[in-house]
Amino acid sequence: MSDPDLIDVQEVAPAEVGEVDLYQHREKIYTRKIEGFYQRIRLYTGWPLLLGYFLLPWLNIDGRQAILFDLPERKFHILGLTFWPQDFPLLAFLLIIAAYSLFAVTTFAGRVWCGYTCPQTVWTSIFMWIEQKTEGSRNQRMKLDRAPWSPEKVLRKGAKHGGWLLVAFATGFTFIGYFYGIRDLLPDLFTGSAGLMATAWTVFFTCATYINAGWMREQVCTYVCPYARFQSVMFDKDTLIVSYDPARGDPRGSRKRNADHRAEGLGDCIDCELCVQVCPTGIDIRDGLQYQCIGCALCVDACNSIMDKMEYPRGLISYTSEHQLEGGTTHWLRPRIIGYAAMLCLMVGVFTYTIASRIPLEVGVFRDRSQLYTTSASGEIDNIYTLHLANMDAEMHEYELDVKGLEAVEVIGETHYTLNAGEVRELSLRLRMPAGVLDKPSTEIEFDVRSTDNPDIHMAVESRFMIPFE
Repeated sequence: MSDPDLIDVQEVAPAEVGEVDLYQHREKIYTRKIEGFYQRIRLYTGWPLLLGYFLLPWLNIDGRQAILFDLPERKFHILGLTFWPQDFPLLAFLLIIAAYSLFAVTTFAGRVWCGYTCPQTVWTSIFMWIEQKTEGSRNQRMKLDRAPWSPEKVLRKGAKHGGWLLVAFATGFTFIGYFYGIRDLLPDLFTGSAGLMATAWTVFFTCATYINAGWMREQVCTYVCPYARFQSVMFDKDTLIVSYDPARGDPRGSRKRNADHRAEGLGDCIDCELCVQVCPTGIDIRDGLQYQCIGCALCVDACNSIMDKMEYPRGLISYTSEHQLEGGTTHWLRPRIIGYAAMLCLMVGVFTYTIASRIPLEVGVFRDRSQLYTTSASGEIDNIYTLHLANMDAEMHEYELDVKGLEAVEVIGETHYTLNAGEVRELSLRLRMPAGVLDKPSTEIEFDVRSTDNPDIHMAVESRFMIPFE
């Protein structure tokens, strides 16, 4: 007898089992060109960043590349200042400031960093512009991709990829120029004397730019960038986000320009889908806030252009807050924003003071570990030290050493030094004291190194003088 509650698995398995695709196949996005207020802002923010990136390494300050990260020499020259590995805490501090700035801006205005200044967005915009210039408008590009291969198609595709590769090479070449020296890198690459590492890294960053901005595009924002995943944690109901107003726009539908759409039971959205066609990530903003949205406001400009043609009020899609969409008002000053602003002001002030008061000199004193002291035939006691000096300035300086803490000490060795810019030197010093002067086995002393041509450059390091004690 069979149990009616038991089901034959073999009978239902074929109908129940299905294939689960964890990665959706990419559908190419054909973006439509649009102009408007926010796109002009993107130009004003994007071009200064591009010009700064490409031009800064060609500028010289005091005969040196304005920004040069000299890894073999372990020196980092930034706008006339020279930093050393010992200054890495400053870099960590700067990264913390950048992170807090990003959090503050995100809390206030959403993902404006992604939409206006992120390198992925800026470079993708350049590649999309090249694509539009070589292959035509959105409809022309779609038609070209569906068409069979022909001389015209080969020419257009070749021009597009040639332009992409040119921009990608300029990007990779410039990036390596920040480390190699861009004036030396250019001839060395074309003469084959740049070396394997410089050539390989230039090729790598050229390919990375070509793939990321030309082929992957929105997939970098959707799958690779972690910011898209956690940025919503920083949002609140007063954060400005690109949003569609369903209360005003729905129900959607087409209509004649002069028709009374309210009488027909329609909202202001004419369902033209222009907001979808201009979106670089291919989403429909009318479906609500999505993590793929980078806040570029292309859909805002597109919708406003349609509202102008229909003689409807602008703002169906706009930068707004959840509170405002619900009929309330946006609270601009709120505790989180005030806290971020206060922390940023404090950290920027501390960082600026640290940079301004930074002493471009490093002094280290190391005792001879093989013996605590030596005693001469006449009974005098010697201690041996190694003095480490590093001129961390961009200019040559002369220094003088003074030992403090011992009244009758005799310094055996050089006490006046001339160090070129960036020079590091280690010297052996011997301190000698007469016997019977000191009454304890260890006496604290201080090695004071001061620049004779700039009194503001000085540093003191503590050590100890040891004597035999019974």
